[in-house]
Amino acid sequence: MSAPVPRPYDLAPPTERDYFARFGPGVVVILPARRPGPTEWGRGGPPHGGAWIHVGEDGKARAFTGKVEVGQGTRTALTLLVAEELGMPLGAVDLTMGDTDVSPWDMGTFGSRSMPDAGENLRATAAAAREVVLEIAATTLGVPKADLAIADGRIRARTGSSAGSVGIGDLVRGLHRTETITAPAQLSQPSGWTRAGHPTANLGGREIVTGTRQYTSDIRPAGMLHGRVLFAPQYGAKLRSVDLSTAAAMPGVTVVREGDFVGVASPDFLTTRAALKAIRAEWDTTPQPSEGGIVEFLRQHPAEGEDSWDLIHHVAGDVEAALAAAPVSLHETYTTAYIAHVPMETHAVLAAWEAGRLTVWMGSQTPFRARDALSDALGIPESSVRVVVPATGSGFGGKHAAELAVGAARLAKAAGRPVRIVYTREEEFTQAYFRPMAVIDVQSGAEKDGGLTAWRSNDLNAGSAAARLPYKVANQQIQNQPAESPLPQGSYRALAATANNFARESHMDELATRVGVDPVEYRLRHLADDRLASVLRAVVRRAEWTPHVGTRARSPGAARGWGVAVGLEKGGRVATVAEVSVHEDRRLEVARLVTGFECGAIVHPSNLRNQVEGGTIMALGGALFESVHFENGRILNPRLSQYRVPRFRDVPRIDVVLVDRPDLSSQGAGETPLIAVAPAIANAIYDATGRRLRSLPLVPDGTVP
Repeated sequence: MSAPVPRPYDLAPPTERDYFARFGPGVVVILPARRPGPTEWGRGGPPHGGAWIHVGEDGKARAFTGKVEVGQGTRTALTLLVAEELGMPLGAVDLTMGDTDVSPWDMGTFGSRSMPDAGENLRATAAAAREVVLEIAATTLGVPKADLAIADGRIRARTGSSAGSVGIGDLVRGLHRTETITAPAQLSQPSGWTRAGHPTANLGGREIVTGTRQYTSDIRPAGMLHGRVLFAPQYGAKLRSVDLSTAAAMPGVTVVREGDFVGVASPDFLTTRAALKAIRAEWDTTPQPSEGGIVEFLRQHPAEGEDSWDLIHHVAGDVEAALAAAPVSLHETYTTAYIAHVPMETHAVLAAWEAGRLTVWMGSQTPFRARDALSDALGIPESSVRVVVPATGSGFGGKHAAELAVGAARLAKAAGRPVRIVYTREEEFTQAYFRPMAVIDVQSGAEKDGGLTAWRSNDLNAGSAAARLPYKVANQQIQNQPAESPLPQGSYRALAATANNFARESHMDELATRVGVDPVEYRLRHLADDRLASVLRAVVRRAEWTPHVGTRARSPGAARGWGVAVGLEKGGRVATVAEVSVHEDRRLEVARLVTGFECGAIVHPSNLRNQVEGGTIMALGGALFESVHFENGRILNPRLSQYRVPRFRDVPRIDVVLVDRPDLSSQGAGETPLIAVAPAIANAIYDATGRRLRSLPLVPDGTVP
């Protein structure tokens, strides 16, 4: 899970001549990319981010960002921000995302950074474009700039004037003007927004529900071939020999071997599949760790030399002395399993060559990194590679790799025709990477009245996200340790934050029980973040939380319980209350989840609510039953018939409480809403049964052990 390594780039967007050749006359405003300082990614590096906007004589604004849309709804939210700052109708703004030919270079779409990065960049660029347009209008209309305002794409005088009004398109007609932002323009105040912050239908929503939206796996250019790749039968296997003769002799089949890459392509999928089966390969294998001994394996195989960007070692006070003196102490271990991303659209890529230039369409969260990988692997300049990210059927952190794109490009070059490769569902399970397994040791000390005096936690393998405490503890030691994973692992929605939050919030509940304090009161007593405390209060009001200590009184039939958890991550604050029933046959039913979320100023309320609900449902899978099973380098459950994800009957009533803070900048919402679900459910199970579960998934077979 190393950070992306910066390198030199030709970072300029299209040249001045290209701006207008591509998009017609008008005005172009550019926000230069920024160069990371020494604290970003642990090093200085190439400029990234930035934005640019073309305001054309057709009355449209064309905005460009390097971020991508993979189903999280940011296209609509970002378009709203541009329309708001420019005073234009939403339909007059076109947003291009993740096209390496025209978008500003961007490190990637991850870490819930689209709103705080692309959102702020596009706002700043649109505000600057507004000022340029007003300046032109002042000259054209003979009215002082301060007396002009833009609304619905037209510029008018604020007070009575005979100057009339002019449309933005007419105002910039015939111009070829470019402006680079050197000083920030005044941004609109969220409290006064008329477009952003109000209910808005998702752009392209009709295409989604009617099935007309074109994803990478839907694109079928003339002459396209279907490709497949030969994969090793298990992790750690090396190709010893391969016989391609039978496959190569099949009519219409292209076969390529370059190093360890072996792939086939043909005009139809069935022939391609038959050609792949006709390849005779021999592999050298070595014994691999299995699921049964994974905790000890991770403990015994720490990873050395990991990049410092994902390491944390925070110490305050004298932890050893505080632990030794604490009249109440607790020491427990919490684990989370490897789980798969399970995107609706599996990995898909289409590669085509024309006049020595490669264009790749792919569902990728890192199109510029993919461009680099293609350039390096194929030995061609970056200027000869274009990566375009079409609509993508979800990523969840799982679509960063570029190996499939390289394979498609090799096959397309050999065949002289476009080649598309789409993972089968089994390939998605076995060839993609997983969310890391985590082993988290937590030791705490408290006074008899519950006052927290000491906290020590160590996260093995998951990462540092959300590891720091949101609670006031004078003596604390927080650290994480990477490990040598036997399974490929990488980014996942909320990644380490889910594991760290599960351990911490479960442990806080155990402490509250030990000292006899209501779990909500115990958290509020120690929270160091007022924003998080406000969200917690809002949630317990909606949930009608009844203060209690320990497990509820038993009654005939199903045992009912309530649990709570909070979290702070990616600039957002979340709190969840879970209500569960445990039936006489030990079957668990999650009856209700109430989640409160605050991420600053709300830009797109309906999509934010959808993000929280979707994240909650996704978190249910990892909390209750998702787990990758493996033995000696082989995945044992690589199909949806074997890998349990949430079903309709698993989804409880979900109440979402959105806390709007128009006084704060907008933060991302794709990840943080997940992190309080699992501990809230685990704490509710304890409340109902007195049974404390410390490993995810909590109930892999649906029943409380």
